[in-house]
Amino acid sequence: MTLSLNSFSGGGLAVVIGSTGGIGGALIEHLEASGTFDTVIGLSRRTTPALDLLDEASIAEAAAFMKEQGPLRLVIDATGILADEEMAPEKALRQIDPVQMARSYAINAIGPALLLKHFGPLMARDGKAVFATLSAKVGSISDNGLGGWISYRAAKAGLNQIVRTASIELGRRAPELAVLALHPGTVDTGLSKPFAKAGLEVQAPEVAGERLLSVIDTADASQTGGFFSYTGERLAW
Repeated sequence: MTLSLNSFSGGGLAVVIGSTGGIGGALIEHLEASGTFDTVIGLSRRTTPALDLLDEASIAEAAAFMKEQGPLRLVIDATGILADEEMAPEKALRQIDPVQMARSYAINAIGPALLLKHFGPLMARDGKAVFATLSAKVGSISDNGLGGWISYRAAKAGLNQIVRTASIELGRRAPELAVLALHPGTVDTGLSKPFAKAGLEVQAPEVAGERLLSVIDTADASQTGGFFSYTGERLAW
């Protein structure tokens, strides 16, 4: 299926940050196939220019490069970390490690905040524009009935507040801009598949990317600052 993304006026630039990941790569493919934008560019630590969430200078340089390519119509931040060889989600308070907690927050919350700092002011002023970042349903405070995953939950909750706050400031400059936090669901990638529970739908990256873009296509400025599932459902804070 080829998405048309008809809610965008066409033209301009679409950027996917974290484009070498499973979801990011799928988003790039869908966006290129749609033909909606003049240019689709992926950014990661392995692209030129390189963008590293832990290096603000690289974020600023990438944003400066994008400014020269044309009006930013769509930016999707498809980055994030849950676990790797250095850390795993905590099951209890006694497992909290301050170094790894800070690392989770740096990648899952501070990194996207810096993206908003440098890319947000470049979003198109006229016509629909969207800045979307991947959050997670476990970042919902009111939905937390199980505990655990303390660092990841806290970082994603922090990200949701950053999105909400940024949407207010950026909306003063670009009234048709929607700044969104999106829950992609469980996807067949290294981030979430190892933690999939029995009975939980595990989506292929291509399916997850299509669903996320469908939510973005139906969003408008009235939803800016909101937290949404890949199904389009508004999620509780």
